[in-house]
Amino acid sequence: MRLRELGLEAFEIGWVRSVRVKEETCALIKEAGADHDVALSVHAPYFINLNADDDEWPKSRKRLMDAAHYGNLAGATDIIFHPGSYFGRAPEEVLEKAIPRLQGCVDELRAADNPATLRPETMGKGALLGSLQDALEMSREIEGVEPCVDFSHLHARAGDGTRNSYDEWTEVIKRYKKALGARALKRMHIHLSGIEYGPKGEQNHLMLAESDFDLGGLLRALHDEGCGGRIMCESPIMEDDALVIQERWLKLNAT
Repeated sequence: MRLRELGLEAFEIGWVRSVRVKEETCALIKEAGADHDVALSVHAPYFINLNADDDEWPKSRKRLMDAAHYGNLAGATDIIFHPGSYFGRAPEEVLEKAIPRLQGCVDELRAADNPATLRPETMGKGALLGSLQDALEMSREIEGVEPCVDFSHLHARAGDGTRNSYDEWTEVIKRYKKALGARALKRMHIHLSGIEYGPKGEQNHLMLAESDFDLGGLLRALHDEGCGGRIMCESPIMEDDALVIQERWLKLNAT
């Protein structure tokens, strides 16, 4: 497996357009992951919206549930998804609809003996459901749901260059710990990349060296707060920046 040849240990399967995979293929993926000791997760299709209207929600739900069903068959322990849009409504109002819908998804998975963790991702635009508070609230309310913290998205979301320092990242991690407990810090699922943003938030993913993202500050904050889990790179050339992140993390932990 090329991933292991590079010295990397985790992989996120990108079923971001649709879930079109056979059970036989899932079995092969699971076998390969186990043989090479690679931790697997799945990124569900982009077109999921916990705030969809009643006509559209069944389609969104099926996309998420298909990703969780086939992801579990493929050996993935975590299912990452974009939680949707506010459609101009207040976050609190949207969560009143989103949380019961997400609870129903988890209930169905557990009834089918599917242990996968559903992870709403923090999003890079303020118009989207997926602030840090949104992700923490969904996770606090539903056992079996935990955030996928995209720190690059959190940096881009406000559009003003904030959330990009050791102190600000430490504050994010402390909020995570307060909401979900110290144990949750040991199983974080993190997305990282360089990021380009404007006044309305995220525009494009970049290589880390081409962006203003304070990788060093984030890694120090994660280290100092005792965090563990997986860091998935989403830069344009993922393996290159993944190796940069890994090298800096290993050096930090060796000191």
